[in-house]
Amino acid sequence: MSHVLITGANGFVGQALCRALRGAGHTVTGLVRRAGQLQSDVNEWIDVSMDFAAIDAAWPATLQVDCVVHLAARVHVMREEAADPDAAFRATNVDGALRVAQAASRHGVRRFVFVSSVKALAEADMGRPLREDDPPMPQDAYGRSKLAAELALSSYGEQSGLDVVIVRPPLVYGPQVRANFLRLMDAVWKGVPLPLASVRARRSLIYVENLADALMHCAIDPRAAHQCFHVADADAPTVAELACSLALHLQKTARLLPVPPALLHLAGRLTGRSAHVDRLVGALQLDTARICATLDWQPPYSTDEGLAETARWYRATH
Repeated sequence: MSHVLITGANGFVGQALCRALRGAGHTVTGLVRRAGQLQSDVNEWIDVSMDFAAIDAAWPATLQVDCVVHLAARVHVMREEAADPDAAFRATNVDGALRVAQAASRHGVRRFVFVSSVKALAEADMGRPLREDDPPMPQDAYGRSKLAAELALSSYGEQSGLDVVIVRPPLVYGPQVRANFLRLMDAVWKGVPLPLASVRARRSLIYVENLADALMHCAIDPRAAHQCFHVADADAPTVAELACSLALHLQKTARLLPVPPALLHLAGRLTGRSAHVDRLVGALQLDTARICATLDWQPPYSTDEGLAETARWYRATH
């Protein structure tokens, strides 16, 4: 069995990954900023330094791990307040990640799994599912920082011998989800009319338990060495199908209006929300053939099962 260190272990994905690894019998240490936020069977390491500035010196002498899964990040910000968003994202997502990788390598860790994002590659799929080797075209500061981190970590891995594995998930959902997915659930729950009935573009997404399972495979499977993987649920629904599925599991009725996508794009331009509308009505599918073939990985849960579990959580909190 392996010993895995997880940065950001108390987060949305981190908690699911802790459960998956412990359920499979692995030892887990969580690197977090505040005490008392981890499950009782997960070892706790507190690091309050900004962007992991002190991680190397603070590495416990007795801590020996086989793999680090780096989840901690400055995430996509809906209302950016930083004067220089690119610098703010880079400080955490590039410089911070590289410090963790360097410390891990110096303390004998063999593998470093970096959880990136499809946003490092693109915001749209241009007519076919995106593959890992497609030319990257990130569109915002978050995506640019994730791509820069991938490149910096890969370069460091080649120089140091650290086995760097990169994982690019799309939108992640599940119990305790936040941001746009939660807003969609709120709208369906409240019966808000949504102009989505005519949207036919499909978008990949991943249930948090599926992502945790994929990350566990990437952490412990020798075949994952030095790979970059796209991960997603087996299904890629349209936003309209997603809203209808959520409505079914929330025991509500989805109120969808047939507004042509061209009018939605026009409304986006007029209101200064073009990027938001593009993400809503544009296609973004991921090709997951590489992880399926290399690691024999398949999502253990269907999208419908993931949505049902997410809806159960939502109903219990409302």
